[in-house]
Amino acid sequence: MVELASLSETGDVQNYVGGTWKRADSDDGQDVINPATGEELAFVPFSSESDVNDAVATGLEAFDEWSTTHVEARIQPLFELKQLLEEHQEELAELLVQEHGKTLPEARGELRRGIENVEVACGIPSMMQSGTLLNAAPDIDESAVRKPLGVFAAITPFNFPGMIPLWFLPYAVATGNSFILKPSERDPLVAQRMFELIDEAGFPDGVVQLVNGSVDTVNTLLEHEDIAGISFVGSTPVAKHVYETAAAHGKRVQAQGGAKNHIIVTETADLEFAAAKTVASACACAGERCLANDVVVVEDAVYDEFTDLVLEEAESQVVGYGLDDGVDIGALITPEHEQHVRNFIETGISEGAELLLDGRDVTVEGYEDGNFLAPSVFAGLETDMVITREEIFGPVFGLMSVADIDEAIDVLNESQFGNAASLFTGSGLDARKFRHRADVGNLGVNVGTSAPMAFFHFGGQRDSFFGDLHAQGEDMIHFYTDKNVYIERWPDN
Repeated sequence: MVELASLSETGDVQNYVGGTWKRADSDDGQDVINPATGEELAFVPFSSESDVNDAVATGLEAFDEWSTTHVEARIQPLFELKQLLEEHQEELAELLVQEHGKTLPEARGELRRGIENVEVACGIPSMMQSGTLLNAAPDIDESAVRKPLGVFAAITPFNFPGMIPLWFLPYAVATGNSFILKPSERDPLVAQRMFELIDEAGFPDGVVQLVNGSVDTVNTLLEHEDIAGISFVGSTPVAKHVYETAAAHGKRVQAQGGAKNHIIVTETADLEFAAAKTVASACACAGERCLANDVVVVEDAVYDEFTDLVLEEAESQVVGYGLDDGVDIGALITPEHEQHVRNFIETGISEGAELLLDGRDVTVEGYEDGNFLAPSVFAGLETDMVITREEIFGPVFGLMSVADIDEAIDVLNESQFGNAASLFTGSGLDARKFRHRADVGNLGVNVGTSAPMAFFHFGGQRDSFFGDLHAQGEDMIHFYTDKNVYIERWPDN
């Protein structure tokens, strides 16, 4: 079991409601398991409808005062939270590895990305400013004023339990709303520890709250009449459900779905560099991320050479426990998910793709109960194959050959998803074609993983995103506020 001050005496993960730690009012729940060791870390009870109602009512009560608190005062707890997160970053990273399975460097990087969003949200006094037009009509001035809307909730996934809650939380509260986080039930301990720091940072009671749970908890949030908006990150089928259900109940919604991302490699690329970045993109975080590029589209002229370089790089990856030194690929989140990824490998073989590197037989000495897979690499992908079309979410990727950059862009645009893509090239003309023609939200040139910094929104198109306003950056200001237009005239008499 882990040791957190906010856990109950029996090791249960607790909700944080109204500035107080409370166990969910239910005996239903599940164990939190270290995916590398099989060790039980804690138990997470699932919140009931009454638990959610309590959090929403408390958030509404807190909103009345928080929404009228001057903006400079609203960002002071965020400055304190940023400092606390940095002071405890290593502790949080180690906890993240234990409950999620990724490597320690990956956990550190994830938390750094989350902290960047807190930094950006501290600039809300400037970001919330809207336009003013003097003399819009005779003797009339007009201005647009941003106002917060109420209680917002975010439902976040298992794969980035430290970063993704911070895509939403800082912006929601800095703009004057109250906020409820429902983290993944698979790895809720980083959120638990972060809320201990949030408690220390000095937010008024009820402004920031935590409810744990599963499907029933989520549906209660989606349908609750007093929640103004919902943010979600997860798989596409669930994202569609979240978007449709929350929108049907009159809420603002931003729902990030799944992905099937592509790398394009042209004959003018630095092939060694591209091979290293390709393997890192597909296999980092054990492939459990929506920015993993797992379809590699290579121009015919360099296909064989590039394939050899990719295999050499993939074979060098070290699989193991994320807290051990020198590990490149950690554990997958659950045994069920490991089997899910194994099924995709079998599907690829049955479809006729050539399995050049089989990562299924990996063993990690001392961690026989862990959920481990080494990189698996396919060649000869075709666009109609399941492993080319569907998100795998594991360290599995494949290569296909094309005649030129135009065919390569056509291949990636056939995908139902539109989350990310990367191009490796030495040609400015190819880069320009890619920029203008690729129908994808996050584009990178000579960048393995096109992850935007916190002051840009996180893109996503087609079945990778449902909604109008994305996570991070200026989009969050629009999502969490509404504009009132103020028109005034002062006649002489």
